[in-house]
Amino acid sequence: MPKPISGTYPPYFETYIKLVGEEELILAFREQHTLIDDFFSAIPPEKADHAYAPGKWTLKELLQHIIDTERIFNYRALAFARHEKTSLPGFDENEYAAHSKAVVRQWQTLCEELKAVRKSTLFLFESFDEETLLISGTANENLITVKALGYAIVGHIYHHKRIIEERYL
Repeated sequence: MPKPISGTYPPYFETYIKLVGEEELILAFREQHTLIDDFFSAIPPEKADHAYAPGKWTLKELLQHIIDTERIFNYRALAFARHEKTSLPGFDENEYAAHSKAVVRQWQTLCEELKAVRKSTLFLFESFDEETLLISGTANENLITVKALGYAIVGHIYHHKRIIEERYL
């Protein structure tokens, strides 16, 4: 099944979806296995409290943001897959980061949490058939399909990996 087409997700998700090279969603998740397992863990813990500019997130806050976003997108995908008709709320990523208390966490613990969340994500999306992936719902006042949420999850990590490489390391 090919990547989601424009109109099945909000325009701002294009930033993430275009970063995914694979046409098959489960393959896209699996292709990130090394990134999830190795890239973040290879960042020295002494850099984890670094922010590249005043007022920007530390690496710990950024990784917590990735984890939080994946969980939120998973909930949305699950809700839509189960035919939830209620419009789901958006979230303010800066408020979430400000209240995450990521700065007091250990870097390695955050890395392990991301691995656990991704494992759960893979189980969730493997449970969806092609018909389910095409189901849409409303979140943050935007229509989006289950499939587009999956691609956004994959692309979101690629987006932040690039930011980490360019601005943090």
